[in-house]
Amino acid sequence: MQTDTVAALDIGGTKIAGALVDGSGRILVRAQRPTPAQEDGEAVMGAVAEVLAEVAASPLWSSATAVGIGSAGPVDASTGTVSPVNVPGWRDFPLVERVSAATGGLPVTLVGDGVAITAAEHWQGAARGYDDALCMVVSTGVGGGLVLGGKLHPGPTGNSGHIGHISVDLDGDLCPCGGRGCVERIASGPNIARRALEGGWQPGADGDASAAAVAAAARAGHPVAIASFERAAKALAAGIAATATLVEIRIAVIGGGVANAGEVLFAPLRRSLRDYATLSFVQDLTIAPALTGGDAGLVGAAAAASLGARDDTAAPVAG
Repeated sequence: MQTDTVAALDIGGTKIAGALVDGSGRILVRAQRPTPAQEDGEAVMGAVAEVLAEVAASPLWSSATAVGIGSAGPVDASTGTVSPVNVPGWRDFPLVERVSAATGGLPVTLVGDGVAITAAEHWQGAARGYDDALCMVVSTGVGGGLVLGGKLHPGPTGNSGHIGHISVDLDGDLCPCGGRGCVERIASGPNIARRALEGGWQPGADGDASAAAVAAAARAGHPVAIASFERAAKALAAGIAATATLVEIRIAVIGGGVANAGEVLFAPLRRSLRDYATLSFVQDLTIAPALTGGDAGLVGAAAAASLGARDDTAAPVAG
C-alpha cells in the first residue's frame, strides 16, 4: 500500500494523538494531549483542536492531502459522528464536520480505532500477507477490525469487526454500551485490574493499580493476578473464535497496552482458543502480537484515509 502524506488522528479514552504520516508510514510530525474524557463534548473537541493546531504549525502541513481519524467507538462514518463508550461527552458528535472545518476543508475519513489498527497491521505489521484477518486493540477498551478478501472492511459505518462488544457471558456484568458480558467488560485493561482488586490483589507501595501492575504480579506468580488475565484471555478467545467461525479469518492480531503483558496474556489465550475454536476450518487460526506498536492508530488512520480517497468502497469519506 502507498499513501500520500496525510494528517492522522488517533482518539481514545486516554489520549488524543495527531500526526503527519508520509507514503511509507513514517511519522513526520506528532502531537498529543490527554483526553478530557469526563468533561463535556466541547472540551474534548478543544483537545482535538489543540492537537491539530500543533501538527498544522509544521511547514510540512502544506503537503497534507487528507485527514484520517481512528476513534474509539462506536463511530458512524455514514453521518460523520462518534459516540465513544468511554467518552460520555461525545454522543452523535459531528467529528468529521468539525475536523474538516479545523483543517480548511480537507477530506476526512472516519473509522473505528480497531479498523485503524487493522489497516496498519495489514499494511506493515503481523497481518501483512494475510487476505483474511482480525486485528484487535486491547487497552482502555477493546476494539477490532477486519481484512476480508485482501481488503480493509470497515463496513458502512466504520465499525465492522468491533469485537469488544460481542457478548461472551450471557449473564455477565452490565457493560456501558448497554449489553451484558461483553468482551470489553472482561478483557479491557481497567476491567482486568478491577477483577484483580475485587479478588483481593493489592497494589504495591507505589499504589499502581493498572493492568500493567497486575501483569507484573502475574509474572511473579500472584494467583489472583494470574486468574484475572486468564479470565480476560477466555473472553478474547471466545470472541475471536466466534469471529473466525463467521468469516473464516486466518490470523488474529492483538495490540494495545494490555498486549504488552506478553505471555501472561498470550499463553492462556492460545490455550483457551483450543476450547472455543473447535471446528475444522478454524482450528489452524494463528494468534500474533501486533508489530506496529504505539503508532498503529496513527499509521492506520493515515492508511484508511488514503484508501478512502482512492476507493470509496474501501473506507467511508466525508468532506
